[in-house]
Amino acid sequence: MSFRVAIVGRPNVGKSTLFNRLAGRKMAIVDDTPGVTRDRREAAAHLGDLDFAVIDTAGLEEAAPKALESRMRQQTEKAVRDASVALFLIDARAGVTPLDRHFAGWLRATGKPVVLVANKCEGRAGQEGLAEAYGLGLGDPVPVSAEHGEGLSDLFDALRAHAPASDESEDATVEDGDEGEKPLQLAIIGRPNVGKSTLINRLLGEERMLTGPEAGITRDAIAIEWQWQGAPIRLIDTAGMRRKANVVEKIEYMSVGETLRAVRFADVVVLVLDGEMMLEKQDLALARMVVEEGRALVIGVNKWDAVKDKKQAVQKLSDRLESSLAQIRGIPIVVFSATTGQGVDKLMPAVMKTSKIWNTRVSTGALNRWLTPIVEDHPPPLNKGRRIKIRYMTQVKARPPTFAIFASQPTAMPESYLRYLVSGLRQRFGLEGVPIRMIMKAQKNPYVESDD
Repeated sequence: MSFRVAIVGRPNVGKSTLFNRLAGRKMAIVDDTPGVTRDRREAAAHLGDLDFAVIDTAGLEEAAPKALESRMRQQTEKAVRDASVALFLIDARAGVTPLDRHFAGWLRATGKPVVLVANKCEGRAGQEGLAEAYGLGLGDPVPVSAEHGEGLSDLFDALRAHAPASDESEDATVEDGDEGEKPLQLAIIGRPNVGKSTLINRLLGEERMLTGPEAGITRDAIAIEWQWQGAPIRLIDTAGMRRKANVVEKIEYMSVGETLRAVRFADVVVLVLDGEMMLEKQDLALARMVVEEGRALVIGVNKWDAVKDKKQAVQKLSDRLESSLAQIRGIPIVVFSATTGQGVDKLMPAVMKTSKIWNTRVSTGALNRWLTPIVEDHPPPLNKGRRIKIRYMTQVKARPPTFAIFASQPTAMPESYLRYLVSGLRQRFGLEGVPIRMIMKAQKNPYVESDD
């Protein structure tokens, strides 16, 4: 899709609502609070028979050069430069404001094709603002209601006028991705201000994500299509997660929900730690959450250049992981500085190796050839005077590796014996560093007649 549409406008005019409407699903956080969107987000969009890439942007504001709002505006300006056409949104109910006029002038100066859209035109409340919009000098405004889906046919006609005659190119980067090889879903998570967005910018080789000294800049879970050595990757930047008791604001609550969703749908999760304050209680809580979701986990230690005693720090981290996450042995640890780039090149090889292990499948024959001698050497305990007998074992799924054990008394099998089996599986089949799930099942007696 070479046709790209950037949605721009001042804060709180409904850009993210329109973005979600065009994308066909809720992707961006929407709230009445101004300035919710900060980074630009892309997705595949469809309107009638028109397919295009739609870009959500931060609200246009005037600000000092080093302020967060100024850096947000730079991201919006880049989105407009990369777009084929800009949708300039105004709030018809509020009418045309001085800020709208200011940025209408800026858009005219860019030379980029502009479609003026008057949002919130449901009913008659926006009629006065719609009339005022003609004075912006950007052509006839298109009245819509992004929330209610009204006026989309008129928007289709306006966009169609700027669309290429044929659109066979596949160079657009969109969140839905292209058909073909499925991309590896790689979520970057961590506490606020540990350098997640800086790490993603370093991996991409460009200032794609908004960064700065302020904690909590990222609010949405932003997915970016990327390739590493020819392999398709979907990088997902997420909002920093604080302790649940500290999350009180509605926006942060929604941001945390987006991060949890990103983890649930990820293949591999990189938990970024601050090298000077690594593996605090919240870090461990995040690591356990990833493991409980069955995702593959890689520990990334950022700001490594600021760590004085590196050997002691690595040993302390390894010991803490061993004691606190004993059920997942061998979690890979990669140390780096996202700011300088030192050590970042070691992260993706660790991610790909962990992903391969997470996708491992072991044949039933190999499993049972391994199982027989270890059960003979260390048989399951007695239960009410009867020995628990393991019949056989098979892998029922990968992602994560999940095994079913068929036994005579499945509900009586102690957790300690299952941990013994898991430990043996890791060692024999190279399943270090990923969650392993065990399911106990009763073997059906073939000599008992079925009621079927």
